[in-house]
This record gives sequence, structure tokens and C-alpha cells, in this order.
Amino acid sequence: MKVLGIAGSPRRGGNTDQLLGEVMRGAASRGAKVKTIILSNLTIAPCQHCDGCLETGRCKVEDDMQMVYSELMQANRLVLASPIHFMGVTAQTKAMIDRCQALWVRKYILKLPLSNNSQKKRRGIFISVGGTRSANLFQPALATVKSFFTSIDITYAGELLLPGLDERKAIVKHPDALRQAFLAGQRLTEET
Repeated sequence: MKVLGIAGSPRRGGNTDQLLGEVMRGAASRGAKVKTIILSNLTIAPCQHCDGCLETGRCKVEDDMQMVYSELMQANRLVLASPIHFMGVTAQTKAMIDRCQALWVRKYILKLPLSNNSQKKRRGIFISVGGTRSANLFQPALATVKSFFTSIDITYAGELLLPGLDERKAIVKHPDALRQAFLAGQRLTEET
């Protein structure tokens, strides 16, 4: 089983990264092959809505997103991690999601498979922290993430959402967040 983690935080080693690390460690403890992509280390241009993907399902922009497409198509499980920025996912995460328009075309227009593992049901989770405790803090991001997962044939299998964590390393003061993340990684590897 291959578990792909996507780190959407621009702040390395912060709360979201630590949670993602524990999820991936939990998955690895159950024998999964894990890989994490750090979006802020990649060059991913925003979608130009040029419709270049309509004929082939392949984006015409040649950048690091081509590698991300390959990893997304090979993954059995997906862990998307992004802190909340202005009630949504980070710009890095949103750029990656928007560029998956090419995968949307493959699925809905060209009727092509999105996964090299199409015989098995693929699942994913969303990991996020927010600096405030605002009502509905995670709702806009959840709408985007769930739509993204549906578009790339990933069954939404849950989330770990933690409000009120803004300062760097605040996650280590949370009573059980890292343990919750580790257990989420273990659960994600279970066959359904």
C-alpha cells in the first residue's frame, strides 16, 4: 500500500507538518510505503484555464506538477495537510488542487482511469490547523478538499482538524493531537 502525504504549509516544521509526520509514521508502522511531497519546495504554476488538457487529459504546463500527477495516480491513500489561511487552504495547496483540472478532464470528459490501482478503493484524509477558534473555521477548506478528493477518485475518509493553534510548535502543547494523528495514519491503512 502506498500512502502519499501532501504538505501544503509554507512553514516548514510547523504544527501542520508535525501532524502530517505523525500520520505518515502511523501508516508506516502498519507496513505502508509512505512518501511526502512538500508543495512549498516545488514550482507549481496556477491553472491558466487554457483548456489545453481537454484533448489529452494532460496539462500543457511543464513544471513540478507533472510529478505530483504521477504520485497522485499511484497512491492508494492520500493525506492532504494544510493550515487554514483566510478560511481556506494555503495558496500552495490551492494551486495544486486547481492544476488537477487535468485529472478532472481525464475522469469526466475523457472517461480515463485516474489510478494505476483502480481495482482497489482509494481513500484519503484532511489534516488542518487554524489559528483562531472561529465558528465554521474549517468549512470553506473542507468544501474544497472534499470536491478535490471526489474529482480524483479518492473517498473522503475523515479529518483531523485542530483550531486555536497558531504559534510555531503549539501542537506539542496539545494533550493528544500527535497521538490522534499517529492513530489516523494507522486507520488509513486498513482495507475497507
